[in-house]
Amino acid sequence: MTDTRSLRKQQIIVVSLVALTLLTIVVSLGLGSSSVSYGRIIPTILGHGSFKEKFVLFDLRLPRICIVAVAGMALALSGSILQGITNNDLADPGILGINSGAGIGVAISFLLIPAEPGSFVYVIPVSAFLGAMATAALLYAFSYDRQSGLHPMRLVLVGIGFSLAFSGLMVFITSAVDIYKVDFISRWLAGNVWGTDWTFLWAQLPWLVVLLPYTLYKSNTLNLLSLNDATAIGTGVPIARERVGLLVASVALAASAVAVTGGIAFIGLMAPHIAKSLVGPRYQRFVPVAVLTGGFLLLLADTIGRNLGNSQGVAAGIVVSFIGAPYFVYLLLRRV
Repeated sequence: MTDTRSLRKQQIIVVSLVALTLLTIVVSLGLGSSSVSYGRIIPTILGHGSFKEKFVLFDLRLPRICIVAVAGMALALSGSILQGITNNDLADPGILGINSGAGIGVAISFLLIPAEPGSFVYVIPVSAFLGAMATAALLYAFSYDRQSGLHPMRLVLVGIGFSLAFSGLMVFITSAVDIYKVDFISRWLAGNVWGTDWTFLWAQLPWLVVLLPYTLYKSNTLNLLSLNDATAIGTGVPIARERVGLLVASVALAASAVAVTGGIAFIGLMAPHIAKSLVGPRYQRFVPVAVLTGGFLLLLADTIGRNLGNSQGVAAGIVVSFIGAPYFVYLLLRRV
């Protein structure tokens, strides 16, 4: 009976999040420097709009909205996996330096590897993945002890250290390049969504389509890993192999998101916590809620950010940080 009630609650929350996301999409479609009246959105989507209305919706607004929503979902799923395999509620790809590592990969590929415009959209995610994967390997090596295993708090501290070190390295890299490339990298680091056409969505979406079912398939393993190593080993889970596989999945999700949306942190921290507070800590229950929450949060932040300030707006990563940084401090103080 309790399980039925829990499932019913999850379904209501999922429907509510979908409704909130759709509402945000509608609001976002009508806002911007080239406005389209809300009364014209449905006719334009059905093919009855003017050339300007079709261009604004299908070439400018909808691609960006879809890209941002998918990126938020990927970051939320990445954070959910990281919190399980590290048994640490503070784990997040941005806080642990994985996003910064992806940024180093993007910067190096952007500065050193010649890429044609058609292939550039696919080169960037691969470069971000390689940079993030190298960072994750270093984090694991520095946080693992052969006798006691992975140290969750040490992982956070080492991750923050790597993030700061990579920020310094990024300054060094950009100090010797032309102003156009510096401007691109700076905007990327601030979490400014730069991939805004449909091609970027098709490069990003397969990662989420493949790795979301994989994560749900590994839900029981993640439930056990999030308890402690002794419990997981006692039930027959090969923790080293499972951690590596799930870590690769988490890194791939984070890299696919930040490669297009820039260095956005805290979505992977907040979304899983919000989902757990709503439906409980079981991965089968909270992962769908976390994914939808992440998509909604980043879409909301981007909608707010691009309609603030000058014509370029405020980077979505900055808007998210205004919420995420205090939330991180709150979680940190609660654990001390």
